[in-house]
Amino acid sequence: MTKIITCVDGSAMTTAVTNAAIWASNKLDKPILFLHTIEKEQQHGADNYSGAIGLGARSALLQELTELDEQRGKLALKLGKELLERVSKQAQDCVTQKVESMQRHGELADAIVDIEDKTRLIVIGRSGMEHGDNYSALGSNIETLLRKASHPVVLIPETFTQPTSFMVAYDGRQTADNALQRVIDGGLLHGLHCHLVSVKNNETNLEEKFIAAQQKLKEKGFDLTASFVEGDIFDSLMDYKQKHKIDLIVMGAFGHSKLRQFFLGSNTLKMLERSKVPMVVLR
Repeated sequence: MTKIITCVDGSAMTTAVTNAAIWASNKLDKPILFLHTIEKEQQHGADNYSGAIGLGARSALLQELTELDEQRGKLALKLGKELLERVSKQAQDCVTQKVESMQRHGELADAIVDIEDKTRLIVIGRSGMEHGDNYSALGSNIETLLRKASHPVVLIPETFTQPTSFMVAYDGRQTADNALQRVIDGGLLHGLHCHLVSVKNNETNLEEKFIAAQQKLKEKGFDLTASFVEGDIFDSLMDYKQKHKIDLIVMGAFGHSKLRQFFLGSNTLKMLERSKVPMVVLR
């Protein structure tokens, strides 16, 4: 059975991420797998001082650094296990499906790729421990994860409450149609009020495609509000989100080969950085 892969690191967003995983598990009737990774930090060893210290002193310092790294590794392992025990206990009291945990060494995105066949959905905080209380910062793992992951990714802000509405930004392109189909087929957002929003652009036959998208959602039973607006794309979407008190935003991502360009200077990057509500990125 596929699982809700939930990435936790002990940051301030851990509680919100856990709550989001509980919501997703109950909506999809899927088990939760909490994932904690221990990434190898770059070390500044004695090699940096090879011209200033003797060989004997350098060897002794290298030994001390090795021992220090081992102590840090053991401590990180212990803290990670305690974290996994805590979030697992919290989830077990709130879901009907099984709750599991996994601890891995290495990069987060690589760990997720390794368990791709067990994945239904990925839940992660938009910022990690390195950002402290700076909730507006986008985590360093996010771009890499979105580039490598083939399953939906839910990005969680500093707090999470169960959403009652969501907004799909529809631009008439294939990625938007793909995202819309994933919404229809996925089940996670069923029962929520859908706001389908399109900002006028240069896409051919956008209005006709927008009407067809509305019809598709209505046929599948979605409670729908459709809006076709004009103006700056980012500002228009953010204004709509605020005016209608949108609880969650859905976006489609480009394919692997284009994702880096997609992130640089795009409206999507602005939304990822500045939105204060959860975001679901669909491929």
